[in-house]
Amino acid sequence: MHPDGRTSWFKRLLIVPPIIAGAVLLFVLASGRSGPEQASPTEVARVVRNITAQPTDFVPRALGYGYVEPGTVWEAVAQVAGKIVYRHPDLERGRVIKAETEILRIDPTDYELALAQAQASLENVVAQLAELTVRGENTRILLEIERRALSLASQDLERKEALMARGNASQSSVDQAESAVLAQRQKVQDLDNQLNLLPVERRVLEANRALQLTQVRAAELNLERTSIRMPISARISEVAVEEQQFVSVNQKLAVADSVDVAEVSAQLALDHVRPLVEPGLDLSALAAEDIAVAPRRWGLSATVRLVAGEIVATWDARFDRIGDTVDPQTRTIGFIVAVDEPYRKVIPGKRPPLVKNMYVEVELRAPPRADRIVIPRSAIHAADDGGAVIYVAGDDGRLVVRPVELEVVQGDIGVVKTGLDAGERVVVSDIVPAIEGMLLAPNEDEALAGRLRAQAAGAAALR
Repeated sequence: MHPDGRTSWFKRLLIVPPIIAGAVLLFVLASGRSGPEQASPTEVARVVRNITAQPTDFVPRALGYGYVEPGTVWEAVAQVAGKIVYRHPDLERGRVIKAETEILRIDPTDYELALAQAQASLENVVAQLAELTVRGENTRILLEIERRALSLASQDLERKEALMARGNASQSSVDQAESAVLAQRQKVQDLDNQLNLLPVERRVLEANRALQLTQVRAAELNLERTSIRMPISARISEVAVEEQQFVSVNQKLAVADSVDVAEVSAQLALDHVRPLVEPGLDLSALAAEDIAVAPRRWGLSATVRLVAGEIVATWDARFDRIGDTVDPQTRTIGFIVAVDEPYRKVIPGKRPPLVKNMYVEVELRAPPRADRIVIPRSAIHAADDGGAVIYVAGDDGRLVVRPVELEVVQGDIGVVKTGLDAGERVVVSDIVPAIEGMLLAPNEDEALAGRLRAQAAGAAALR
């Protein structure tokens, strides 16, 4: 072998002793040392937020939406035919016209002539009645005269009959006297018949007078109907006639919407109506007409709210009635509220008038119910049996899964009927997984509790 090769091999063998020595040293150190100590397991508390259940006033509320409609829609219809000879200059869409203002006039000439003719006919009948009265007085006077003449003729006949019996008068003179009596009786009978017919004639004339009075009244009404006036203060929504245009009977002339009252039929889901009804209220003993007005006894108040971009305007309203049908598609029913003076306090650009077809929100409120325990809706969880449970931090700081019965769920809050007592701590954090008995570190969320009380009292918006 070459001398340089032996030298290289020798150098490689020199590294072996240090490796062996290191391995021996590690073995000695490892064999003389005990293993690492393990700490005993400890339970970590889960940090959660909670609120303390406290009785508070609860105001049942419900939201509905609908369109504004005028309380009264007046439609001007021509009751007489003729040519329009006057049209009010403000009779234009959107203008507000006061009550009793004449807005249209139909040519009254023909109706004035008809009235004059009817009045003349009535005066003729009245004159005939006056003539009948005078004729009756004259007939009674003549009758009295003729009766006296009959009495004298009868006396003359008796005298001549007595003379003839003594032989002092002829039969012819007696016959003449008897003829005179009969003729006088005929005159009396004729006058009696005339007096008996006078009441019949009077009834005929009085009936004719009543007819003429009716015709005069009809002519007066037709003349009045030539002037079309606003029965109420209203806003014009439609005009269908022009000046000098001929209109026929029953032709529509204009339409106006009242400005004193506006109505909104707020559509509410049936399950949203239930919170407004006092629990335990029994309607089974009420008659149909009582049920129709029963909601008025609930003491509901209402607020109409318009939200349009940056504009938020509200109007106080009064509950008026419930709609007559349930929408078969949406399963909603209309609660109709009324706003008095919807044009009051208008601020251009900030508070518009409450006008027709405006889409608004209606909030209905029932009287407050005292001593109710309310919790966040997010704190209510579904149980396996379909009921509701909440998480409660027990006195020992451990989680208790508590079944509860709810009186109502409204917006973001729920009202607990049974299962929760005042002073208990309700966990409002979302615990996943929620294991009953797990250790908790509850922290009171006072801000949430304040918002909860405000919403329960109706001070916060309902959504």
